[in-house]
Amino acid sequence: METKNIPKEYRFDASGRKPGRLSGEIAVILMGKDSPDFARNKIAERKIIVSNASKMDISQKKRSSPKYKSFSGYPSGLKIRTAEEVAKKHGYGEILRKAVKGMLPKNKLQDKILKNLEISE
Repeated sequence: METKNIPKEYRFDASGRKPGRLSGEIAVILMGKDSPDFARNKIAERKIIVSNASKMDISQKKRSSPKYKSFSGYPSGLKIRTAEEVAKKHGYGEILRKAVKGMLPKNKLQDKILKNLEISE
């Protein structure tokens, strides 16, 4: 008899939490490492919903010091932004999304796994 996995839904409240610690927890759950049927080549059927991303505990020094880089491919096309600039343009959810993406394995499943992450301000 074959059993079906029911997709689990996890909810996180980001208010008052550090982005690095929160993204570490989220990455482990998204990969499915907390499950006994963990396999590296399978996408865990988990949906994560994060609320209050704008209320994360980011110190003033961290708002101005982390550098987020993007390269257009053209000469002198490297853009370096601080966390404050990224939050102003894309919202605080983008800071959390980039932190989670950095903690996931760099393979073909990374983008598919990230689709299970939903962040609201």
